[in-house]
Amino acid sequence: MPARVPTSGVVGIEAVSVDVEVDVSRGAYGYETVGLPDAAVRESKQRVKAALCNAGFEFPKERIIVNLSPADLRKEGTALDLPIALGILLASKQVRGLNMADTVVVGELSLSGEVRPVRGVLSMALMAQQKGQRRLVIPRDNWGEVQAVPGLTLVPVTSLLETVAILCGKEPVPAMPSVSFPEECGGDDSDDLRFVRGQQTARRALEIAAAGGHNLLLSGPPGGGKTLLARALATIQAPLSMTERLEVTRIYSVAGVLPRGGLMSRRPFRAPHHTATCPALVGGGNGVPSPGEVSLAHTGVLFLDEFPEFPRNVREVLRQPMESGEVIIARAHGAVRFPARFQLVATMNPCPCGFYGVREGPKRCGCSAATVERYRGRVSGPLLDRFDLQIHCPPVPGQALLAKAEGESSQTVRARVVAARARQLARYEGTAFLSNAAIRGDALEDLCRLDGPTKALVRSAMERGGLSARGFHRCVRVARTIADLAGNADVTRKQFAEAFLYRGSAA
Repeated sequence: MPARVPTSGVVGIEAVSVDVEVDVSRGAYGYETVGLPDAAVRESKQRVKAALCNAGFEFPKERIIVNLSPADLRKEGTALDLPIALGILLASKQVRGLNMADTVVVGELSLSGEVRPVRGVLSMALMAQQKGQRRLVIPRDNWGEVQAVPGLTLVPVTSLLETVAILCGKEPVPAMPSVSFPEECGGDDSDDLRFVRGQQTARRALEIAAAGGHNLLLSGPPGGGKTLLARALATIQAPLSMTERLEVTRIYSVAGVLPRGGLMSRRPFRAPHHTATCPALVGGGNGVPSPGEVSLAHTGVLFLDEFPEFPRNVREVLRQPMESGEVIIARAHGAVRFPARFQLVATMNPCPCGFYGVREGPKRCGCSAATVERYRGRVSGPLLDRFDLQIHCPPVPGQALLAKAEGESSQTVRARVVAARARQLARYEGTAFLSNAAIRGDALEDLCRLDGPTKALVRSAMERGGLSARGFHRCVRVARTIADLAGNADVTRKQFAEAFLYRGSAA
């Protein structure tokens, strides 16, 4: 009679139930895996065979059929090694009394029978919890990322022999130390805001961007501090909530880039090189798509230095996820969804040489008007319109560089950012919104109401053609963040005017 071992697979960042069915029957020796396995799953035969033999079991010299159900779902990765090995042991009657009731098993096997970590375990644990499964057998190295999921008995194992002994009741479940999840802020001490000289407008915009999750474009000549400002953003952001931690950890676990030790503790800061391709940025790949940089930056920052140097198709592919907060990648066999609620921070020079406007001295600009226009045209109008804050960073005067630093530190600014985020979370409690940059529809009108003088300012700006409908909504969100930083319940005309000024100063 065929043996059945419940396990799990991952499509996108969502886990799906998979059953490993193994039939060992008399006849000509053979081994066949059916149910749309990829190359890694097909190659599991050799890993499972060596692991069984090195663990003291026998690999049946009979006909073995491994069926991965549902058969119309493509199976990828190495997480099915351990359940296939257990299925062979059950079907060949080498072990008895293996308790598989309400149990999900995942794990990769080494040739010696050790159980190695796999991708997507947190998603699998959340799926098992939702389906009412009581027990999850996982590699011990995956312990940190799943212990925050309540309602599950976790069985961390290190070898095939240990797994069999525990499931047969011969050994207890090993005790594991609990892992705390302290709130942490990201960034490096060398990127602290106190090292930024001058650039007061940019510092103010950086604080607003961190407080509301707004997109930011910094433009200016080389050496003005644009990159330092962008990297300093990571040092003033609010810590991740537990919900956000689980979301980010799921993505990093599926992508196979999750650091060992537990849940993600800091907001992501991703800085891909300008040679990145579209699949690298938004996700893709052969077979089932994998997350790209926009998803790895979920709830954090996607930093694109020298923005115009990115290929045009790579820049333009950002437009849709910047609006929707997600990426849907369609393939012939189906579509997968990846969260992509990221904060885009980009830097650029005002012209190819970088010194636009300087007509004298060794760094004078020699670019023609047509060259400057062509260079700025690399960033299209629709894409530029999606930046809430567009800031020009002028050259830093020599006296500012030589003077003692008097600017606020990241710790001081972060305190105001955390307070503003707390006001937003309280305001949006019970909704799907976590920041001002995310609010949409009726909530935008109800929670960001404008008084009469502010509405008059908006009408004037739109009549002059300086504000699109999208630009208006983004100005309202930025103004709401400025009000939160000031502790105001309502948006004033002065705060909307400040938000409006930040939309055009990068040119």
